Amino acid sequence: MASRMKKEAPEIPAGSMADIAFLLLIFFLVTTTIASDKGILNILPPKQDPNVPPPDIQVNERNIFNILVNANDQLLVEGEFRDNTEGLTEDIKAFILNFGAPNEAALGLYNSLPASLKAQAGRDPESSDHPMSGGAVVSIKTNRGTSYEMYLEVFDLVKKAYFEIYGERVGLTANEYRALTAENPGEAELIDRGKADIPMAISIAEPDKTGE
Repeated sequence: MASRMKKEAPEIPAGSMADIAFLLLIFFLVTTTIASDKGILNILPPKQDPNVPPPDIQVNERNIFNILVNANDQLLVEGEFRDNTEGLTEDIKAFILNFGAPNEAALGLYNSLPASLKAQAGRDPESSDHPMSGGAVVSIKTNRGTSYEMYLEVFDLVKKAYFEIYGERVGLTANEYRALTAENPGEAELIDRGKADIPMAISIAEPDKTGE
């Protein structure tokens, strides 16, 4: 009896597999949308010329609202210890809207405010002079150990205080004002009118190097 011939397994042609894999790679690269993290949208100051000494800016201590955040995410707000951010926006608004030593231009600003903001405006001589340039600055200082989440929370609450003021000046909520776009002429006019003479003066101080 003749021995049976062993059947050879059919071969799969693999000559074009590399080409197919390459085409698939290109397809996924072209069609895949890669999300980009934009981070904090903020306009940074121009780089300081090392050959030019920084300007000597004199600011009264009462015109600076100090917020310190330590490595444990605890706050020291105007010398007062806090373990959370509750009420921070309201305190910042009171500081911004204080007219402790208003000049003629600041009095004109006060008279232009809607009644709702006039009711919130104070006249504390120990607090900020006025909301105009140089009259009220909010300073945020963190620590090397401060969490990014806490920094963002504090930064957003400070900006919220300004947006609430801007929005109230033009009859909008803070979120409605924040959603305005300068691409629309009507909305651009609202943006300018809301923040007129009340700049968003936020100072980000260099973090402490210690972890305490």
